[in-house]
Amino acid sequence: MSELRYAPYLSFLGLPPECRAQQGPRVGLLPIPYDLTTSYQPGARRGPIALLEASTHLETYDEELGMDPSSALQLETLAPLVPDTAGPAGTMERIEQAARQALEEGFFLVGLGGEHSVTAPLVKAHLGRYPRLGVLQLDAHADLRASFEGSPHNHACVMHRVLGMGVPIVQVGIRSLTAEEHGLIRSGKVTTIFAPEAVEAPLEQFLPRLLQALPEEVYVTVDLDAFDPAIMPATGTPEPGGLSWYRALAILRAVAERKRIVGFDVVELAPLPGLVACDFLAAKLVYKLLAYTFFLQR
Repeated sequence: MSELRYAPYLSFLGLPPECRAQQGPRVGLLPIPYDLTTSYQPGARRGPIALLEASTHLETYDEELGMDPSSALQLETLAPLVPDTAGPAGTMERIEQAARQALEEGFFLVGLGGEHSVTAPLVKAHLGRYPRLGVLQLDAHADLRASFEGSPHNHACVMHRVLGMGVPIVQVGIRSLTAEEHGLIRSGKVTTIFAPEAVEAPLEQFLPRLLQALPEEVYVTVDLDAFDPAIMPATGTPEPGGLSWYRALAILRAVAERKRIVGFDVVELAPLPGLVACDFLAAKLVYKLLAYTFFLQR
């Protein structure tokens, strides 16, 4: 095995050149090491590098699909985005520009956060290419505040920014929100599957409602605090309860089978020293979602 296999931990899966697919869909993974507006536990800026390092220890064969997705995807880890230290607005512009460039170059784009605020410019870039786009949000928090701690670009406002683009949103796993956010949901502007139903009810109870609310083309954003903190404590604002690994996969698989996923991000990994299980979960989630996106029959 090439000595490059496990070093330097800077590319997804860490495959040496001779083991990389030379044809198939081009996938660009964009690390976004940014957590300026994190309001509780900082550290999401270290999420992308931890996820990439963990990914080098994944088995590339997917037993669920009976194939090796990496053998049929041209995976390229793009240069990490450098935040604008002048403030959040400048960083959002940089993310949108980087995403637009990647899409213009023919990449299927995967954002590796970083805090959840990075999703809004990623969605905006995709909206330019897919004008009938919808967003599926797996999250513990509604993130529908108009502004928080003096900034409309705070991570707690990201879905309000997306809503302002006229994009339909379906939220799954929500279990923390304000009265004002609940009012937006009750007004019908957002479709929300709250955590008790998403976690405990049979999938058949809420999947039809979820799928009906989404258009054909879907962008998926996964805030890792959607998961139960028993398996994902390494997030900026963990909430009791949440999705199990297999429940989250079942939801994502159902969407991939019935809709066309055109891009996604995984955000809010704030690595904890000595606890690599969370980094590994995040890396495997990226790989599973790529497999679902490209290799499930619809």
